[in-house]
Amino acid sequence: MKPQVHRLAIMLLLMLSGAALATTHPFLDSKADDAKCLECHAAKAKGKAVHSAIAIGCSVCHEVRVNNDLVRIKLVTPSVGKLCLECHADKDASQIKAHVHSPAVRDCLKCHDAHSSDHKNQLRESPSGEAKENLCLTCHTTGLKVPPTGSRHAALDLGCDSCHVSHKTGENLDGVFHLTKGSPALCLDCHDAKDAELAKAHRSQPFGKSDCLSCHDPHQSSSPWLLQKFVHMPFAKQQCDSCHAPASNGRVVLTKAAVTDLCVTCPSEEARKIQVAKVQHPGATGDCTDCHSPHAGTSRGFLKPDAVNVCLVCHSDQAELHSKKVLHQPAFQQGCASCHDPHGGDHPKLLRAEGNALCLECHGPDARPARNESEHTVEIFNGAVKLPEDYFTKVIRLPLEGGVGHPTVGHPVSDVHDPSDESKIKMQLGCMSCHQPHASAARALLVNDQAPNLGFCRNCHKQSMGE
Repeated sequence: MKPQVHRLAIMLLLMLSGAALATTHPFLDSKADDAKCLECHAAKAKGKAVHSAIAIGCSVCHEVRVNNDLVRIKLVTPSVGKLCLECHADKDASQIKAHVHSPAVRDCLKCHDAHSSDHKNQLRESPSGEAKENLCLTCHTTGLKVPPTGSRHAALDLGCDSCHVSHKTGENLDGVFHLTKGSPALCLDCHDAKDAELAKAHRSQPFGKSDCLSCHDPHQSSSPWLLQKFVHMPFAKQQCDSCHAPASNGRVVLTKAAVTDLCVTCPSEEARKIQVAKVQHPGATGDCTDCHSPHAGTSRGFLKPDAVNVCLVCHSDQAELHSKKVLHQPAFQQGCASCHDPHGGDHPKLLRAEGNALCLECHGPDARPARNESEHTVEIFNGAVKLPEDYFTKVIRLPLEGGVGHPTVGHPVSDVHDPSDESKIKMQLGCMSCHQPHASAARALLVNDQAPNLGFCRNCHKQSMGE
């Protein structure tokens, strides 16, 4: 075959294959009206809940593009989300900064059928019922498995939307969990605060003014009465009079005037620390219920909201640490109490131990078995760096001029002054001279992002490096 004919054959083949791929719809006259669509797509309008746009016409959402023999049906907007908001602008959640149901921002069709459905609001499944037929429970599994001795909130059978808003709940934190109202107002829509049985169950305390979620799980529980997982012992044993006097004028009355005075009457290590601590936590000497629920909670210690986030309620300036590339896992998985004693202690900043001793509780020789030397790890001991015998051949190190690497045998990690900054001249060298305790932009939580370059060493060794 001649080269020119060969090229023409290839071009023709590509054109034909391209035309085949581009034909997304049987031939249709570009002037066809909307009724023409229903001749083939009548099933799109047979659900119990039909999209009102169908009555107006398919061309409200779709457009027909005919180019020679190519027929394409496209949306009139670049994306499904933008198309829906042409009519449903009140559902726009893209500008909400606080609580947004993520599918509402990404793709409306995650929950809704664009044409018709057998469920209200054209939902793909009902928002109530068991897992196989509940739209919400395809993503949110809470409440699916209730132990035989447990309890399940009957409101789940009414539909998740009886308590939750499905799109957005506002600009601030008041809309947490997309609730239609806060607690107890939401609960009182169904539960009468004047009901005699409820009043008896709550020992005639004014429960209608309390946060129901501090004691009860709103979905399911392994305990009766939807009680939270962890329950305060007096509450569990129905010994309410240990803390409460009879209510007066619809208000809670405690057996002691100050909450903290009441809490420390029960002997505990926490109570001892509060009373004898050299360094006191202002919160511990104030109102214990600022951090703890007095009755029950989802975590040990009945913390509000949990061990990781409870401290951020007051220490909001530390929230930005979450955005750092490298996080100190004890702080961000177990909570600040991994290193700080929240009730009081003998060391600055409420640390559980002072200086390197705190770090060595986890990173010291007694904290865990020694790792295999082939892992290229270095075990830190108080006072120096201990290296395996074959360190110089196995351990990855920085090739410093005139040295064998860093850290080297004899490089101190304590008992000498920290030379990294003139303002620290009276401070001893320690783990925090090189590592951040919370989070860092550099690997190994290093204090500067120059590592593993010489710039990191220069922070302390400026003079010896000729600067």
